[in-house]
Amino acid sequence: MLFVKYPELLKELVAELLGIPLESIETFTIKNPEMPPENLGDKFCRLDINMTVNGQQVDLEVQVSNEGDYPERVMYYWAREFSSALLTGQGYSALPRTIVISIIDFPLFECEEYHSFFQPLEATRHTLLSDKMGFHFFELPKLPDDANQEDMLLLWLSLFKADTEEELERIKGMEVPVMSQAINAYYTITASSEFREKERLREKARYDEAQALYNARREAKREARREEKFEIARKLIKRNRPVSEIAEDTGLMYEEIEQLRIRM
Repeated sequence: MLFVKYPELLKELVAELLGIPLESIETFTIKNPEMPPENLGDKFCRLDINMTVNGQQVDLEVQVSNEGDYPERVMYYWAREFSSALLTGQGYSALPRTIVISIIDFPLFECEEYHSFFQPLEATRHTLLSDKMGFHFFELPKLPDDANQEDMLLLWLSLFKADTEEELERIKGMEVPVMSQAINAYYTITASSEFREKERLREKARYDEAQALYNARREAKREARREEKFEIARKLIKRNRPVSEIAEDTGLMYEEIEQLRIRM
Protein backbone atom coordinates (compact mmCIF):
# COMPACT_ATOMS: atom_id res chain seq x y z
CA MET A 1 0.00 0.00 0.00
CA LEU A 2 2.80 2.38 0.89
CA PHE A 3 4.69 2.08 -2.37
CA VAL A 4 1.62 1.88 -4.60
CA LYS A 5 0.18 5.06 -3.08
CA TYR A 6 3.57 6.81 -3.12
CA PRO A 7 5.20 5.61 -6.38
CA GLU A 8 7.95 8.24 -6.20
CA LEU A 9 9.20 6.57 -3.02
CA LEU A 10 9.11 3.21 -4.76
CA LYS A 11 11.08 4.64 -7.66
CA GLU A 12 13.76 5.89 -5.24
CA LEU A 13 13.89 2.50 -3.54
CA VAL A 14 14.17 0.58 -6.82
CA ALA A 15 16.96 2.84 -8.03
CA GLU A 16 18.97 1.99 -4.92
CA LEU A 17 18.19 -1.74 -5.11
CA LEU A 18 19.21 -1.90 -8.79
CA GLY A 19 22.21 0.34 -8.20
CA ILE A 20 21.26 2.85 -10.89
CA PRO A 21 20.92 6.66 -10.74
CA LEU A 22 17.40 7.84 -10.01
CA GLU A 23 17.53 10.28 -12.93
CA SER A 24 18.24 7.38 -15.31
CA ILE A 25 14.72 6.00 -14.77
CA GLU A 26 12.74 7.43 -17.67
CA THR A 27 9.75 5.03 -17.63
CA PHE A 28 8.32 3.52 -14.46
CA THR A 29 5.03 1.62 -14.20
CA ILE A 30 3.52 -0.48 -11.41
CA LYS A 31 1.82 -3.44 -13.11
CA ASN A 32 -0.17 -4.77 -10.12
CA PRO A 33 -1.37 -1.75 -8.11
CA GLU A 34 -4.23 -3.71 -6.54
CA MET A 35 -4.07 -6.97 -4.60
CA PRO A 36 -7.52 -8.62 -4.51
CA PRO A 37 -8.55 -9.31 -0.87
CA GLU A 38 -9.39 -12.94 -1.68
CA ASN A 39 -5.72 -13.53 -2.55
CA LEU A 40 -4.37 -12.35 0.79
CA GLY A 41 -4.44 -15.86 2.21
CA ASP A 42 -3.32 -17.72 -0.89
CA LYS A 43 0.06 -19.30 -0.14
CA PHE A 44 0.90 -19.37 -3.86
CA CYS A 45 0.35 -15.64 -4.22
CA ARG A 46 2.92 -13.24 -2.80
CA LEU A 47 2.19 -9.62 -1.99
CA ASP A 48 4.92 -8.50 -4.36
CA ILE A 49 5.21 -5.47 -6.62
CA ASN A 50 5.63 -5.99 -10.36
CA MET A 51 7.05 -3.07 -12.29
CA THR A 52 8.32 -2.01 -15.67
CA VAL A 53 11.49 0.06 -15.29
CA ASN A 54 13.01 1.49 -18.48
CA GLY A 55 11.53 -1.38 -20.47
CA GLN A 56 12.78 -4.14 -18.18
CA GLN A 57 10.55 -6.17 -15.87
CA VAL A 58 11.30 -5.90 -12.17
CA ASP A 59 9.62 -8.02 -9.52
CA LEU A 60 10.14 -6.90 -5.92
CA GLU A 61 9.54 -9.68 -3.37
CA VAL A 62 9.52 -9.18 0.39
CA GLN A 63 9.69 -12.41 2.41
CA VAL A 64 9.59 -12.41 6.22
CA SER A 65 9.99 -16.11 7.03
CA ASN A 66 11.90 -18.88 5.31
CA GLU A 67 9.32 -21.37 4.03
CA GLY A 68 12.00 -23.43 2.31
CA ASP A 69 13.18 -23.72 -1.31
CA TYR A 70 13.33 -19.96 -1.66
CA PRO A 71 15.87 -19.88 -4.55
CA GLU A 72 13.67 -22.30 -6.53
CA ARG A 73 10.60 -20.22 -5.76
CA VAL A 74 12.33 -17.07 -7.00
CA MET A 75 13.40 -18.82 -10.21
CA TYR A 76 9.78 -19.87 -10.71
CA TYR A 77 8.65 -16.25 -10.28
CA TRP A 78 11.27 -15.19 -12.82
CA ALA A 79 10.22 -17.87 -15.33
CA ARG A 80 6.57 -16.90 -14.97
CA GLU A 81 7.28 -13.21 -15.59
CA PHE A 82 9.80 -13.80 -18.38
CA SER A 83 7.71 -16.28 -20.38
CA SER A 84 4.48 -14.29 -20.09
CA ALA A 85 6.12 -11.21 -21.63
CA LEU A 86 6.37 -12.70 -25.12
CA LEU A 87 3.36 -11.72 -27.21
CA THR A 88 2.01 -13.80 -30.08
CA GLY A 89 4.09 -13.30 -33.20
CA GLN A 90 7.08 -11.76 -31.42
CA GLY A 91 10.58 -13.15 -31.70
CA TYR A 92 12.55 -14.30 -28.68
CA SER A 93 14.78 -11.24 -28.94
CA ALA A 94 11.75 -9.18 -27.87
CA LEU A 95 11.76 -10.77 -24.42
CA PRO A 96 12.60 -8.07 -21.88
CA ARG A 97 15.31 -8.17 -19.26
CA THR A 98 13.61 -9.59 -16.17
CA ILE A 99 14.98 -9.01 -12.67
CA VAL A 100 13.70 -10.40 -9.38
CA ILE A 101 14.64 -8.45 -6.25
CA SER A 102 14.19 -10.26 -2.93
CA ILE A 103 14.32 -8.51 0.44
CA ILE A 104 14.37 -11.37 2.95
CA ASP A 105 14.36 -11.37 6.74
CA PHE A 106 16.40 -14.57 7.07
CA PRO A 107 19.94 -15.64 6.12
CA LEU A 108 20.06 -17.54 2.83
CA PHE A 109 23.67 -17.78 1.72
CA GLU A 110 26.84 -18.71 3.61
CA CYS A 111 28.55 -15.35 3.21
CA GLU A 112 28.94 -12.15 5.18
CA GLU A 113 27.67 -9.83 2.45
CA TYR A 114 24.03 -8.81 2.76
CA HIS A 115 23.66 -8.28 -1.01
CA SER A 116 24.08 -11.04 -3.60
CA PHE A 117 23.44 -10.80 -7.34
CA PHE A 118 23.16 -13.81 -9.65
CA GLN A 119 23.22 -14.11 -13.44
CA PRO A 120 23.69 -17.18 -15.70
CA LEU A 121 27.42 -17.65 -16.31
CA GLU A 122 29.50 -20.37 -17.99
CA ALA A 123 30.92 -22.52 -15.19
CA THR A 124 34.59 -22.35 -16.21
CA ARG A 125 35.04 -19.15 -18.22
CA HIS A 126 32.36 -17.18 -16.32
CA THR A 127 31.05 -15.89 -19.65
CA LEU A 128 27.64 -14.26 -19.35
CA LEU A 129 24.97 -16.31 -21.14
CA SER A 130 22.38 -13.50 -21.15
CA ASP A 131 21.75 -10.32 -19.22
CA LYS A 132 17.99 -10.94 -19.39
CA MET A 133 18.05 -12.99 -16.18
CA GLY A 134 19.06 -11.50 -12.84
CA PHE A 135 18.40 -12.11 -9.16
CA HIS A 136 19.13 -9.65 -6.35
CA PHE A 137 18.98 -10.91 -2.76
CA PHE A 138 19.14 -8.57 0.23
CA GLU A 139 19.45 -10.47 3.53
CA LEU A 140 18.25 -8.21 6.37
CA PRO A 141 19.85 -10.16 9.27
CA LYS A 142 23.27 -9.41 7.78
CA LEU A 143 22.83 -5.63 7.79
CA PRO A 144 25.33 -3.71 9.94
CA ASP A 145 23.85 -2.24 13.10
CA ASP A 146 24.61 1.36 12.19
CA ALA A 147 23.65 3.03 8.92
CA ASN A 148 25.12 6.40 8.00
CA GLN A 149 23.31 9.21 6.22
CA GLU A 150 25.29 8.72 3.02
CA ASP A 151 24.41 5.06 2.44
CA MET A 152 20.91 5.30 0.99
CA LEU A 153 20.67 1.59 0.17
CA LEU A 154 21.43 0.66 3.76
CA LEU A 155 18.93 3.24 5.03
CA TRP A 156 16.17 1.82 2.84
CA LEU A 157 16.92 -1.73 3.96
CA SER A 158 17.01 -0.58 7.58
CA LEU A 159 13.41 0.59 7.15
CA PHE A 160 12.41 -2.95 6.19
CA LYS A 161 14.36 -4.39 9.10
CA ALA A 162 12.91 -2.01 11.72
CA ASP A 163 10.72 -3.83 14.26
CA THR A 164 9.71 -0.93 16.47
CA GLU A 165 8.56 2.64 16.17
CA GLU A 166 11.71 3.67 18.06
CA GLU A 167 13.86 2.25 15.28
CA LEU A 168 11.85 4.15 12.69
CA GLU A 169 12.19 7.35 14.68
CA ARG A 170 15.95 6.83 14.95
CA ILE A 171 16.18 6.65 11.16
CA LYS A 172 13.88 9.64 10.83
CA GLY A 173 16.13 11.53 13.25
CA MET A 174 18.97 11.38 10.72
CA GLU A 175 16.97 14.01 8.80
CA VAL A 176 17.45 12.40 5.41
CA PRO A 177 14.50 13.89 3.44
CA VAL A 178 13.42 10.78 1.53
CA MET A 179 13.60 8.64 4.69
CA SER A 180 11.42 11.12 6.56
CA GLN A 181 8.95 11.11 3.67
CA ALA A 182 8.81 7.31 3.66
CA ILE A 183 8.27 7.04 7.42
CA ASN A 184 5.60 9.76 7.47
CA ALA A 185 3.86 8.01 4.56
CA TYR A 186 4.03 4.73 6.49
CA TYR A 187 2.34 6.32 9.51
CA THR A 188 -0.37 7.75 7.26
CA ILE A 189 -1.00 4.39 5.60
CA THR A 190 -1.18 2.36 8.82
CA ALA A 191 -3.66 4.82 10.34
CA SER A 192 -6.07 4.49 7.41
CA SER A 193 -9.29 2.48 7.50
CA GLU A 194 -8.27 0.75 4.25
CA PHE A 195 -5.13 -0.62 5.92
CA ARG A 196 -7.05 -1.80 8.97
CA GLU A 197 -9.52 -3.64 6.72
CA LYS A 198 -6.68 -5.37 4.86
CA GLU A 199 -5.16 -6.33 8.22
CA ARG A 200 -8.50 -7.82 9.25
CA LEU A 201 -8.73 -9.78 6.00
CA ARG A 202 -5.16 -11.00 6.36
CA GLU A 203 -5.77 -12.21 9.92
CA LYS A 204 -8.94 -13.97 8.76
CA ALA A 205 -7.01 -15.57 5.90
CA ARG A 206 -4.33 -16.77 8.32
CA TYR A 207 -6.97 -18.26 10.60
CA ASP A 208 -8.75 -19.94 7.68
CA GLU A 209 -5.48 -21.38 6.39
CA ALA A 210 -4.53 -22.67 9.85
CA GLN A 211 -7.98 -24.24 10.27
CA ALA A 212 -7.78 -25.86 6.84
CA LEU A 213 -4.35 -27.26 7.67
CA TYR A 214 -5.62 -28.61 10.99
CA ASN A 215 -8.59 -30.27 9.27
CA ALA A 216 -6.33 -31.77 6.60
CA ARG A 217 -4.00 -33.24 9.21
CA ARG A 218 -6.92 -34.61 11.22
CA GLU A 219 -8.38 -36.21 8.08
CA ALA A 220 -4.99 -37.71 7.21
CA LYS A 221 -4.74 -39.27 10.68
CA ARG A 222 -8.30 -40.59 10.37
CA GLU A 223 -7.48 -42.17 7.01
CA ALA A 224 -4.29 -43.69 8.43
CA ARG A 225 -6.21 -45.27 11.32
CA ARG A 226 -8.85 -46.55 8.92
CA GLU A 227 -6.21 -48.11 6.64
CA GLU A 228 -4.68 -49.75 9.71
CA LYS A 229 -8.07 -51.32 10.50
CA PHE A 230 -8.33 -52.63 6.93
CA GLU A 231 -4.87 -54.14 7.17
CA ILE A 232 -5.83 -55.96 10.38
CA ALA A 233 -9.06 -57.14 8.71
CA ARG A 234 -7.10 -58.53 5.75
CA LYS A 235 -4.91 -60.59 8.07
CA LEU A 236 -7.94 -61.90 9.96
CA ILE A 237 -9.72 -62.78 6.70
CA LYS A 238 -6.68 -64.82 5.61
CA ARG A 239 -7.00 -66.73 8.89
CA ASN A 240 -10.66 -67.46 8.09
CA ARG A 241 -11.92 -65.64 11.16
CA PRO A 242 -15.71 -65.02 11.30
CA VAL A 243 -16.97 -61.69 9.97
CA SER A 244 -18.57 -60.88 13.32
CA GLU A 245 -15.25 -61.34 15.09
CA ILE A 246 -13.39 -59.20 12.55
CA ALA A 247 -16.00 -56.46 12.91
CA GLU A 248 -15.67 -56.55 16.69
CA ASP A 249 -11.87 -56.41 16.55
CA THR A 250 -11.59 -53.64 13.95
CA GLY A 251 -14.78 -51.60 14.29
CA LEU A 252 -15.43 -51.98 10.55
CA MET A 253 -18.95 -52.55 9.25
CA TYR A 254 -20.02 -55.98 7.98
CA GLU A 255 -20.44 -54.61 4.44
CA GLU A 256 -16.89 -53.22 4.42
CA ILE A 257 -15.44 -56.55 5.54
CA GLU A 258 -17.42 -58.47 2.89
CA GLN A 259 -16.26 -56.06 0.16
CA LEU A 260 -12.69 -56.48 1.36
CA ARG A 261 -13.08 -60.28 1.31
CA ILE A 262 -14.39 -60.18 -2.29
CA ARG A 263 -11.50 -57.97 -3.49
CA MET A 264 -9.00 -60.34 -1.94
